[in-house]
Amino acid sequence: MNSQVITRELREWIVAQAKAGCRPEEVLQSMRTSGWDEDTALDALETTLSQYLAEHNASQPTLPAPVPVPEPDLASSASVLQVLDRQVTVLMTMRSPRLVVFGGLLSDDECDQMIELARPRLARSETVHNPSGGSEVHESRTSDGMFFERGEHALIRRIEQRIAALVNWPVENGEGLQVLRYRPGAQYKAHHDYFDPEQPGTPTILQRGGQRVGTLLMYLNTPLRGGGTAFPDVGVEVAAMRGNGVFFSYDRPHFVTRTLHAGMAVLEGEKWVSTKWLREREFR
Repeated sequence: MNSQVITRELREWIVAQAKAGCRPEEVLQSMRTSGWDEDTALDALETTLSQYLAEHNASQPTLPAPVPVPEPDLASSASVLQVLDRQVTVLMTMRSPRLVVFGGLLSDDECDQMIELARPRLARSETVHNPSGGSEVHESRTSDGMFFERGEHALIRRIEQRIAALVNWPVENGEGLQVLRYRPGAQYKAHHDYFDPEQPGTPTILQRGGQRVGTLLMYLNTPLRGGGTAFPDVGVEVAAMRGNGVFFSYDRPHFVTRTLHAGMAVLEGEKWVSTKWLREREFR
């Protein structure tokens, strides 16, 4: 796709792969698997590695210190978790990145209710505007979305409490639930959910509750084709399945967490998904 943009996140990921000892052809194959056009991928690979080699003697920034993050209680290796009012299955876990896929996190009825509550309030999704700390419409994100206020509806309160119990993180440290609708062709290109410390608008964002330290994606329907969530750092793509959830945490705002991810393009049908972002402190 000629419209694909070589972002800062992509360049950081390419450098991280090179530092980890991956060969350029392996990196290129991973990008193709994640949906990148080959010409765009080659251009990103060549320009990024050339710049890195030219600057590799420059001093490297200090890696941020890790902070506590949300963490599901998986010490017993149980395949089924009783989370308040619901049994949730553990479908997949990874350590790097810290990634857990949950089955049956939401019931069919809860998915339907959330879609119907959100539908009248949808508008074009926005991304963070790094210079100001505000938000803006950007070509990298082509969905429609809305936010619920935390606890604004009985359904929302029940789901928020379930999430808090599942990942052992206070309800008040969560942003309001977001619901997104992706039509055919819509996607969200590879990005990180933490706020970049080097951007001038980040201090303003952090005043509301500190950094984001975890994300939970919940699929509200099953698209006919496409719409999965890809993690290019590790070559993983999670299929969008109704009621399932994808949790990942990041203990520092740095690409070393390997949490670069993308909402893959919907090829047929629609995708409805709800996102809960978790902050270090109470979100106000």
